[in-house]
Amino acid sequence: MTDAQWETVQNGLRDLVGENSFITWIAPLRVASVDNGIARLTAPTNFVANWVNRNYTQQLRHAFAAAGQPVERIEIAVSAQPVAASKRVQSALDAPSETALPASERGQDDGELPNAALDARFTFDNFVVGKPNALAHAAARRVAEGSQVTFNPLFLYGGVGLGKTHLMHAIAWELHARKPEARVLYVSAEQFMYRFVQSLRDRQIMDFKSLFRSVDVLMVDDVQFIAGKESTQEEFFHTFNALVDQGRQIVISADRAPGEIKDLEDRIKSRLQSGLVVDLHPTDYELRLGILQRKVQLNRATYGDVAIGEGVLEFLAHRITTNVRVLEGALTRLFALASLVGREITLDLAQDTLADILRSSERKVTVEEIQRKVAEHYNIRLSDMIGPKRLRTIARPRQVAMYLAKQMTTRSLPEIGRRFGGRDHTTIMHGVRKVESLRSTDSQLAEDLDLLRRLLES
Repeated sequence: MTDAQWETVQNGLRDLVGENSFITWIAPLRVASVDNGIARLTAPTNFVANWVNRNYTQQLRHAFAAAGQPVERIEIAVSAQPVAASKRVQSALDAPSETALPASERGQDDGELPNAALDARFTFDNFVVGKPNALAHAAARRVAEGSQVTFNPLFLYGGVGLGKTHLMHAIAWELHARKPEARVLYVSAEQFMYRFVQSLRDRQIMDFKSLFRSVDVLMVDDVQFIAGKESTQEEFFHTFNALVDQGRQIVISADRAPGEIKDLEDRIKSRLQSGLVVDLHPTDYELRLGILQRKVQLNRATYGDVAIGEGVLEFLAHRITTNVRVLEGALTRLFALASLVGREITLDLAQDTLADILRSSERKVTVEEIQRKVAEHYNIRLSDMIGPKRLRTIARPRQVAMYLAKQMTTRSLPEIGRRFGGRDHTTIMHGVRKVESLRSTDSQLAEDLDLLRRLLES
């Protein structure tokens, strides 16, 4: 199999398993041979080989077939010469006893980290800062300086494609550059759990504890994954305490605030809330436009000086609002097509080429998003929004959220009621009618509704 064919397989797998899983599990693989219906691959460690065998063989077969190399079986062996990880930036895929080599000993001049679970694109230089993510960026920068900070842990949360993982990777890259001697461990919560389970199975729990409790900075992505997993939560709790007691920095990310993660133990929620909790808000128009302008520079370095017609970037920034990855991918698709056919990227080309993305990117507001935005606007806790309290300062925002949920989503009244703490549909209808009757006489309420609707539709 040629390098180009293997790259085609990898690109297909990236789409199938997602960027994070691809970087962690697929990128370290190498193809040894493809013949007689068997694809033989190598992995850097037993852990990677076993994990891919258990979870990704079907996707691998699909990707090989899509690349014109159908196979019936996937065989994965451990490479006799595994690729070295970065200097002091340890991947959870490495055994605790493995020693990473510095770039000078790897024969590389570009400083990339071939076997770390880090994306070379995710640096601070490539992170576009705007109002929705300014606080998260500033906090991440402070941690990346490597000096003692006043908040520990740093907890970053937000929806898909808002920049959490980008900032996590950027912190690790910056720490490596500033303090190459520092022991920085970046893992997903999934990796933390399965490494813990493997250590129990292999009776190597002390090796596990030694690895995770001897680092200078521990970074755990998507911590909501351990919710409901009692043994993993227990070990995470003790690891967290051990590092904090030693004055070591912890950085955590999740898709929601600590208090909103269902089935996460209260003592862990308390620990996670003891530092700085920062919400990465959905992008606004200005930030999306800035991201596209930055992406144009990167794409021109790859595809050449492709011309872009007037209004194209503004159109994309206005229409693709929910996910930065989709936004960047749309622009890359336009660049690839325009460079192949030798055309300018015009509005007509964008609308024709991106019809599927534009349809799927139609703004779909959720009840949970409405609740969060209304709670922020009225400065009340989200737990009070769905809780039993009947104080006017809580009841009126709750009715506003009910009204917007009825107006802006396709959920039925009983479905909305379930999302408001299990309330009866008649309660929801009462709240909706109350707001409808007041908005014509209460100018402040009318302004609030207009502002909230614009924020939710942006």
